[in-house]
Amino acid sequence: MQERQTMLAWMSVCMVLSYLPWYSFSAVVNDISREFALTAGDVGAIIAAFQAGYVIVVPLTGWLADRAGAKQVVLGATVLTAVFSTGAALFTYDKSSILLLRLLTGCAAGAIYAPGMALLANWFPPRERGNALGSYTAALTVASAGGYFIAGPLSAAYGWRFGMLCTGLPAFLAAMIIWRWVKEKPLPALAYDGARPAPGGGWGGPAVITAAYMGHMWELYAFWGWLGPFLVACAAAAGFSSSEAIRWGGLWAAWITLAGAPAVWLLGRVADRLGRIRTILLCATASLLAEFGFGYLLGRPLWMVIGWGLWIGFWSIADSAIFKAGLTEMVAQEKRGMALGLQSASGFLATVFAPVAFGKVLESGGGAGLASANWGPAFAVLGIGALITPVLTYALRRRPQSGLMANGGR
Repeated sequence: MQERQTMLAWMSVCMVLSYLPWYSFSAVVNDISREFALTAGDVGAIIAAFQAGYVIVVPLTGWLADRAGAKQVVLGATVLTAVFSTGAALFTYDKSSILLLRLLTGCAAGAIYAPGMALLANWFPPRERGNALGSYTAALTVASAGGYFIAGPLSAAYGWRFGMLCTGLPAFLAAMIIWRWVKEKPLPALAYDGARPAPGGGWGGPAVITAAYMGHMWELYAFWGWLGPFLVACAAAAGFSSSEAIRWGGLWAAWITLAGAPAVWLLGRVADRLGRIRTILLCATASLLAEFGFGYLLGRPLWMVIGWGLWIGFWSIADSAIFKAGLTEMVAQEKRGMALGLQSASGFLATVFAPVAFGKVLESGGGAGLASANWGPAFAVLGIGALITPVLTYALRRRPQSGLMANGGR
């Protein structure tokens, strides 16, 4: 028990350190947009390039983790994440270079999360897996917030390059920790331990939960990616100066993102007891409905913007690890890495298109750059796409494999 918890602690620390670069671009996007004259569509394309890199790599790394070992894949990917993320801070001189380096950073980061999930899934039995994977995903959420916390204020004080650099360097430390202290310990394969397909069930259940995960990811990562710019726009509308708006927007984007860290841990524990399906339905519905009103708060009191954003920040990520835990309980142990990789790739495929769709809708509202009046319809696009999550999750009850998940198909 203590060894499992120690491994989870090391993996969570490394997740925080290696994923800090994820939202460093969003944290400093206003400064970069001014320097390189980026449009809202350009920003959406750069955010999407990072997600595309993730999608390109993650199916291969899941398969490779099953054969070469998850630790080796996570270690190599962490080193490359450190190299490319620091390179994005030091060697960006135009729109094309930032897009390329963010694409490469996404490719490297894509080999960390799914193999890390596979490694931890083999350490924890099904009844503890939601809690463990929830903790690991909570660490990812802390890292996402950390990108805003670190890059935003440092960008305002010392420039965007320094802000991005300080989110990339910690990944080198993460690589050292993985090399020295992380190890693999596959669990013995037990007959129907919640990790094998139901007789005659095929891959229907895993396919349905993966498709539901795509709706979740459509909403989540576009919300995180565009949250900072929206809050900066809200602060500017409230009368803040440019530098004050960037500082305020980055700070509150970090806090709103961070609100998801306790949520994903707490709801992971709840799902172990209440059931995977019930918990996903609760989280998805609470989050997506709020998207339809969030963007219309531009020009409203900032306390209202913050409160609404904290609600979405809590619920939008809360069910993320539950999709992962449920999947590991429906597939055989020797296929977990591949299955998790395919689920992650499918989910992140949605994140390639969501930021672009958001940016195009935002751009259609007129205004220069990010000074658009179309934030309301843009955020509503996220809610519309996320509607498939509760629909497909409810349909999952009819699949034979759903009974293999913790507390059955509930």
